[in-house]
Amino acid sequence: MIAIQGLGVSAGIVEGPLQFYKRDEKELVRKNITDTEAEKKRYEDAKAVAIEQLEALREKALTEAGEEAALLFETHQMMLEDLDFVEAITGEIDDEKVNAEAAVDDCGKQFAEMFAAMDDEYMQARSADVRDISTRLINILSGKSAGGVTHTTPAIIAADDLTPSETVQLDKKLILGFVMAAGSGNSHTAILARTMGIPAIVGATKEILKPEYEGRTMFIDGRSGKIIIDPDDAARKRLEEQQERERAMRRILERMKGQDDVTADGKEIKLYCNIGSPADVDAVLSNDARGIGLFRSEFLYLETSDYPTEDAQFEAYKTVAQRMNGQRVIIRTLDIGADKQVGYFDLLKEENPAMGMRAIRICLTRPEVFKTQLRALYRASAYGKIAIMFPMITSVWEVREIKRICAAVRAELRAEGVQFNEETELGIMIETPAAVMVSDRLAHEVDFFSVGTNDLTQYTLAVDRQGQNLEKFFDAHHTAVLRMLKIIADNAHKAGIWAGICGELASDATLTETFLAIGIDELSVSPSAVLPMRSAIRAIDTQKNRHEILDELAADSAAE
Repeated sequence: MIAIQGLGVSAGIVEGPLQFYKRDEKELVRKNITDTEAEKKRYEDAKAVAIEQLEALREKALTEAGEEAALLFETHQMMLEDLDFVEAITGEIDDEKVNAEAAVDDCGKQFAEMFAAMDDEYMQARSADVRDISTRLINILSGKSAGGVTHTTPAIIAADDLTPSETVQLDKKLILGFVMAAGSGNSHTAILARTMGIPAIVGATKEILKPEYEGRTMFIDGRSGKIIIDPDDAARKRLEEQQERERAMRRILERMKGQDDVTADGKEIKLYCNIGSPADVDAVLSNDARGIGLFRSEFLYLETSDYPTEDAQFEAYKTVAQRMNGQRVIIRTLDIGADKQVGYFDLLKEENPAMGMRAIRICLTRPEVFKTQLRALYRASAYGKIAIMFPMITSVWEVREIKRICAAVRAELRAEGVQFNEETELGIMIETPAAVMVSDRLAHEVDFFSVGTNDLTQYTLAVDRQGQNLEKFFDAHHTAVLRMLKIIADNAHKAGIWAGICGELASDATLTETFLAIGIDELSVSPSAVLPMRSAIRAIDTQKNRHEILDELAADSAAE
């Protein structure tokens, strides 16, 4: 029996033979050329073929995995047409007099390394996209086959990593699970596996790719990341029992669909979802969430090479609002800076970007960018229950300036005869100790609070959440953070508004009872966490342990 530990990214326990993904390993040919115009024509022809192939993949993904997966291939089509990428390739052909294959390879590696070096996990995942489209172009130019699998019966697929194209081209009926030597929870292999409901593990190291393992029996646990090759009788029995528990839990959670988000003693909770793009709405609806508590609008800025237009933003917001069919959709305004850098904003390099020009500070110093987004948001409000939320607030004057700009935008739209919802809610994120300490005043300016616990913890504990070797000091359960949540909820309720949490802490089931005792009204979590959270909420009696929880929170803790 051989045990290997990886990172579970798509839950489920499966057993099956291990099969490796095979690629055409022809070596890339690099050569000098004299006719650069002919070589650029070869590149343009290959790009046209690649776009056609991606359209076929988009249609396949739409059928087998839904709109989120299909959007990946639309994104790849746009990336192929990205002016910076195209000019880098054609420029290298002109300047270096190299063949198109070499130019695509060089530029693809350069762009992939640029994305991989970014601090933001979302942007790091774009590195795989660049590698995918570069490989596709090189395969077309050089006549390489795309690769695949040779087995004809269901198996667990292993590879160093898979691109979105490689994943979608596989026959779903032949896939029991995925095991990747590399990758992350944000990789497209992980995203597609979750979308298709296939157990998956990444980060299993090169150990998993030993040739002698191919064809052998394997168990994988996509929740814990455990991999067992040739399990003995005792291990097999444990895994089969766990497999049955997983099935039983899924049956229980499925029964949560259609149930109210209400505690055992009748307290209603808003259980919403966090999303990053319109494609994520499929997951929101399939998991029966009652609204969207955080729509990260920065994806519109991160995926383009120039400022997104008002109409482009409007279409994205409108799509989400319509699909949510009257349920609340809270859209956070542009939140870049710090670990999310966008080149065309030309932000100055800062020694401490987490403390610098980011989020609402950019919006208030670049009102033309801010007003474009607000116009799009208000226009979309005519098509559903949109609420607008502003990040990184530290003072009352910021909120009053935001409201002044919002009023000006509404006046413009009225004058133009454009429809919008005059009652659109405005809320703020509480992410700084300053906002906590003036939350009594801020509560009278807005319709709701939503706490970003990642940043609030970072600023409260003076610990960089991106910092290496600081995990033990970044404690989102710290008494100071929980006491701040109590202050926020109390001040919200005194002013007659609600307070929620949209940070990662919202889905921490060990704190759910504490949050309800504190008085939190809304929890916004990833779509996959909705049904487990609903089950936890419905089992809680908010009065039973409330006094003990609050007394413990108020008391000095010896552990601190």
